[in-house]
Amino acid sequence: MPIIQVQMMEGRPKEKVAELIRNVTNTVSETLDAPKENIRVIVTEIPKTHWGKAGEPVEK
Repeated sequence: MPIIQVQMMEGRPKEKVAELIRNVTNTVSETLDAPKENIRVIVTEIPKTHWGKAGEPVEK
């Protein structure tokens, strides 16, 4: 059973997260010839205050 973990900054609409889950599932299913019902996608949204870029939090 493939398990895919996606980490990204918070703030995207829930519809976009759902679209991401569908697209990742479809890609993995096609690539690995795996049934979609066996694929798990975990999306973890990180607060912008906990995401750093160039030594600084993205959102201060």
